[in-house]
Amino acid sequence: MKKLKKIVKSKPMAYFLIAIGIIGISISVHLYLHQPRPPKQTSETSVNLNAAPSSEKLSHTAIANYSVPANKPRYIAIPALNISNTPVLKLGLGSSGAIATPDNIYETGWYSGSALPGDKGAMFIYGHVSSWKADGIFFNLKKLVPGDKIVITKGDASTLTYQVVSAKIYPYNRVDMKQVLAPINPQVPGLNLMTCTGQIIKDTSEFNERLVVFTSLVSS
Repeated sequence: MKKLKKIVKSKPMAYFLIAIGIIGISISVHLYLHQPRPPKQTSETSVNLNAAPSSEKLSHTAIANYSVPANKPRYIAIPALNISNTPVLKLGLGSSGAIATPDNIYETGWYSGSALPGDKGAMFIYGHVSSWKADGIFFNLKKLVPGDKIVITKGDASTLTYQVVSAKIYPYNRVDMKQVLAPINPQVPGLNLMTCTGQIIKDTSEFNERLVVFTSLVSS
C-alpha cells in the first residue's frame, strides 16, 4: 500500500517534467526552423531573363554617346544577323543572386564577373530574345553557325573579332553556368552569348530553354 501511494504521489511530478520536456522540444524546433540560414552553394547560377524590359528603340545619339572605360566592352556587332554597334552594359548580380538583365531589349549586358575583352577566360554577354511587343537584340541568335564572326568594340575604340564555334541549348532551370562562363577552347580567350529560346511556359512569361553560343577570339 505504501508503495502504491508513493507512485500516486509521484505522478503529478512526472507529468510536470514531461510537460516541461515537450515545451523545451517545441521551442528548440521553432528556433531551428526560424534561424537564419546561409544561401545554398551550388555549381549553377540562374540567369534572370524574365524581367519586363523596355521596348523603346535607342536613338542614334544615345548609341553614339555611350561610353565605357578603355578596357571594357562598349559595343557588340554580329554581321551575320545585321547587328551593329549595339551597346554592351555592365551588369552584376541582382538581389536574388541571379545575373541582372539589360533594361532594354535592344541592349546587351556584359556580366562583370566574367572576363574582359581579349583576357584569359570567357566574356559572357546576353540579351533579351523579345518582349511582348517586339523582337529583342538576340532574337535571331539561333541562326548563327560555326564560322560566323562577332566583333567587340572596347572603350578605347579598339576591336576584337570572335568566331562562332558551337551552340548549346539548356533547360531554363538547369543552365550549367560553370560551363557557360568558361571558354570553349581553354587555350584561347572566349566570348559566350546567351538568350532565351524554346516555348513559353504556360501561365508565365518564362521561356523553357536557354541558348548559348560559344565563340573564340581570332583577331585583336
